[in-house]
Amino acid sequence: MKKVWLFATLTVCFFNCFAQTKPNILWITIEDTSPQFIGCYGNKDARTPVIDRLAGEGVRFTNAFSTGTVCSPSRSTIITGVRTYEAGTGNHRSNYPIPASIHGFPYYMRQQGYYTTNNSKTDYNVANPEEFTRDAWHESSGKAGWWNRKLGQPFFAVFNYNDSHQSRTMTDTYEQYEKEVLDELPPADRIGENEFDMPPFYRDSPEMRKQFARVYNAIKLTDNKIGKLLERLDKEQLRDSTIIFFYADHGEGIPRGKTNGINLGYRVPFVIWFPPMYKHLSPWGESGIVTDELISFEDLAPTLIQLAGGTLPDHLKGRVLLGSKRSAPVDHLVLSSDRSDNGIDMSRAVTDGRYVYSRNFFPYMPEVRYIRYMEIGEIKQQMRQDYQEKKLTPLQESLFAPRPAEYLFDLEKDIWETDNLINNPGHAQIANRMRSRLKKAVLESRDVLFLPEYEIARISQSVTPYEFRLDAKNYPIKQIFAAASLSGHRTQGSAAKQAEGLKSKNDVVRYWSVMGLRSQDKATLLPFQVQLTSAIHDPCEPVAVIASAILYEVFKDQKAEQNLKSFSASQNMEIALMAVNELLYVSNKQAFVQTIQNCHKALSETKSGALSTTYKVKAACMDFLGSVGLVPNNLDYRE
Repeated sequence: MKKVWLFATLTVCFFNCFAQTKPNILWITIEDTSPQFIGCYGNKDARTPVIDRLAGEGVRFTNAFSTGTVCSPSRSTIITGVRTYEAGTGNHRSNYPIPASIHGFPYYMRQQGYYTTNNSKTDYNVANPEEFTRDAWHESSGKAGWWNRKLGQPFFAVFNYNDSHQSRTMTDTYEQYEKEVLDELPPADRIGENEFDMPPFYRDSPEMRKQFARVYNAIKLTDNKIGKLLERLDKEQLRDSTIIFFYADHGEGIPRGKTNGINLGYRVPFVIWFPPMYKHLSPWGESGIVTDELISFEDLAPTLIQLAGGTLPDHLKGRVLLGSKRSAPVDHLVLSSDRSDNGIDMSRAVTDGRYVYSRNFFPYMPEVRYIRYMEIGEIKQQMRQDYQEKKLTPLQESLFAPRPAEYLFDLEKDIWETDNLINNPGHAQIANRMRSRLKKAVLESRDVLFLPEYEIARISQSVTPYEFRLDAKNYPIKQIFAAASLSGHRTQGSAAKQAEGLKSKNDVVRYWSVMGLRSQDKATLLPFQVQLTSAIHDPCEPVAVIASAILYEVFKDQKAEQNLKSFSASQNMEIALMAVNELLYVSNKQAFVQTIQNCHKALSETKSGALSTTYKVKAACMDFLGSVGLVPNNLDYRE
């Protein structure tokens, strides 16, 4: 019997170690986590021994960035290898078409003999996601793993852990958190409410500490589960033939982090672990390495296809990070953040690792804008209560104020991004360099998300956004970006240019002109009442929505009020979502209460899934009714 067992063991070892010439690849993805909350990144309060050990034996990246600040846009870049602002996949939970020639990158690994599995989150912002998923993976389910491959077949296996997701750290009830996180942790593993430092942009109070402790405990539970996965890898004698990637899908799932286009939303923990037989693929050296090389999620698809021995398709523009065909390092990255759930927004960022420059194109909305999925969280409710009761410091209050057009943070000196250097003369050269890089990237990529989502939905009926953006006649990006670049510059001169832009023959130029006026101070808008009165009748509805919001807010115009009521009840859900979002940021909401109540009632009688814009309009209506005290803030729009 012992001889039989020995023969079987040696046979498995032979196929694992010798018959297989390509590396196995294990991806460990966790949710909503910034490096500031991981032990190996310097947080002495964190308890992440498994992740720390993996980093200590592997290569730890200090400058790894998601290309989005919420799950589905970042995961869309990961799976396609194409930037969201090129593919049109940047708006959270959307389903616009991409070219048929763009496959999920595991498709190309399958062609090289890999067994590809995903356990189990997808969340891809593409049309026909089920077909797209089947094309990429041999298995994609909660039971998927390397164990169903053929003997000796190399595998690419992804495991997604959702224990650190925003649902656990803030939006689920505290009772749910206790059941799903605390009760799953041995008492010795639990991190108490006074056993960590609070970020300075949060009030340091018992109420906030109770909520923020959820972050640390959720990550601890995640670390424990990763340990069990690695134990299985070891037990099956696969560690010595497997390259391990560990990373988070975007930044921390807390107010001001996830959904927000600053470093806290983009930067992620990222580790690659190499077994001895594949150490030669690492350009960074042996184990225990820390590198400040800039990498982004755009680099993952070409790296994995190259590792598998495949040929890179033309649509991939990211770098190959490993092996003999490694691409040269870069000196900066361009990142993007767009709509999240019902919270419309748009920002673009440039980072060189030390500095991050963020350009806010909708700066009249605050950093903690209305997003229903966050409003139901107790931490967000506590923050709003503290704000109303004037218990916050100026820094903490700033999260509720309109944003500046631009941020510039020195992350070496200011990891929590509290000191905006954009107007500091000593940093003018850096700011100008970042602005130039952003403009170059937008124009060269022909960033399609400068279209309002209403337009993306319209054109998607006949062409993919990816292809539409390449048509210079229909999409004059240089002209559009010139208009958008004025947004947030609160001066009389920029307002005059924006008012002049309302005469443009191009719908999108007019849209960005009126969007820029939306961010102007009220006093600055007084000379432009005539132009705005004309714009509320604009044949391009997004222009008319925003113009109506301005005219109502600044001039108390009754026709604008009626327009906003009509737009909120529009059968076009993109227009309805724009209108209700605008009502969230007007100072006098009472005139619209009955309208929004009626809209919410009608939408509640309509069945719609999370991909549907109807679902998002319902959430925006709940935000509105919550903001005027007509529904409890903890009432979940999904109920």
